[in-house]
Amino acid sequence: MVKPWATSPETLGVDLHIDLGGAGLRSGLMGALREAVRSGRLTPGTRLPSSRTLAADLGIARNTVADAYAGLVAEGWLTARQGSGTRVAQRAEARRDRAHAHRPPARGKPTYSLMAGSPDLASFPRAEWLKAARRALAAAPHEAFGFGDPRGRVELRTVLADYLARSRGVYASPERIVVCSGFVHGLALMSRVLRARRVRDVAVESYGLDFHWKLLTDAGLRTPALPIDELGTYTGELSDHRGVGAVLMTPGHQFPIGLPLLPDRRAAAIDWARATGGLILEDDYDGEFRYDRHPTAPAPLQPRGKPVRYWKGQVGALQGLDPDRVVYMGTASKSLAPALRLGWMVLPESLVTEVAEAKGAGDSCGALDQLTLAEFIRSGAYDRHVRGMRLRYRRRRDELVAALAEHAPHIGVTGLAAGLHVVLSLPPGLDERSVVRAANWRGLAIQGLGAFRHPDATSAKWGGLVVGYGTPSDSAWAGTLDVLLDVLSAVEE
Repeated sequence: MVKPWATSPETLGVDLHIDLGGAGLRSGLMGALREAVRSGRLTPGTRLPSSRTLAADLGIARNTVADAYAGLVAEGWLTARQGSGTRVAQRAEARRDRAHAHRPPARGKPTYSLMAGSPDLASFPRAEWLKAARRALAAAPHEAFGFGDPRGRVELRTVLADYLARSRGVYASPERIVVCSGFVHGLALMSRVLRARRVRDVAVESYGLDFHWKLLTDAGLRTPALPIDELGTYTGELSDHRGVGAVLMTPGHQFPIGLPLLPDRRAAAIDWARATGGLILEDDYDGEFRYDRHPTAPAPLQPRGKPVRYWKGQVGALQGLDPDRVVYMGTASKSLAPALRLGWMVLPESLVTEVAEAKGAGDSCGALDQLTLAEFIRSGAYDRHVRGMRLRYRRRRDELVAALAEHAPHIGVTGLAAGLHVVLSLPPGLDERSVVRAANWRGLAIQGLGAFRHPDATSAKWGGLVVGYGTPSDSAWAGTLDVLLDVLSAVEE
């Protein structure tokens, strides 16, 4: 029977529609690659993934991919040289209609993506997750299939309390944790609680995500912007904003600038919260991915005499400094996948009941997924996955930095110590919007820093590109990096 198969969008950065019937996989793959070249989705010079990598992405034998590559090399569609890999032949463009040769790619889904905010979705640990799901389902009590506790399954809250304490320095107990459907859900719950407490303003950082600010304003809260300088978010201005009852921050790795909050500015934020009774909403969006110890990493402190276990080589969570004034918010969207829709809040004791009531008894956030994640963490599979992804992302970061140093030395790179993105600073006179347009013309989705600037920001404008190097799959990474370098080289000329 003929069965059409479309690969994941991350494969080569394009969709390959392969007919599993008829002539077979080899012919189907060759036809899909020919069509991708004809249509311009694979441009001349594009580096293709290795046969091993592409075979793993497609779920077929490596020899099938190797034979397809060899056939296309013989036909002239591809070139293969030792040390250079397999690439689309430069003369392949002549096979296209000359009337379309110089037109930009058709509008629609980009061929390549370096958008920040997404992990490598092709690396989701399907086999280990399935094993955890089977064990969790077999052991689940009957009451787990009901509406349950609005705070979330106790199994997940228990393992999260231990995991966050040892990995992020968070002071946590199962009773302080409320499970939610990701960060946005948690922020929406906190917005309701703050409004009920008659808070009028929630301060935010000058650069961040506009839909977070919109969520706050839609809840009737104003969002005054804190300035950001070359040392990160300036928290000293919090005391100048009367009426501010809370502040939303990314202290571990400011998004998107990429700087950690310095010790004196951490202390200033905590002092403000203690003096005013305000709350700090800590978005620890990529806390698992720290690659280099920052020289200004704070020493471990004792929050009001409560013991905190410390971690080596990482900038820990702000919450550990004062668990009664900081709401810690984390998710599985970067470490695993956004589709899981699982996040968590570690709350001051005084807020737990209010947040649980705002969430409601019918909002259980997928009890079976919670049980699976609990088993995934408890078994050690989560730690193993995070360690493996940390090495993979660090390798990509190093390859990006080395390639820029060799091919685009005029471009600066910041925000290297952590996360899944870096910021490329552009030389004077080079407008980020023109670079983004040039990238889009080449089929590369990327964002400039201006897209993250708060409309009321008073700090000096930062210019540059936000490069999400965690987004492409392994098979798409080399080709995506080549396109980025081509764009940066072209705009400099």
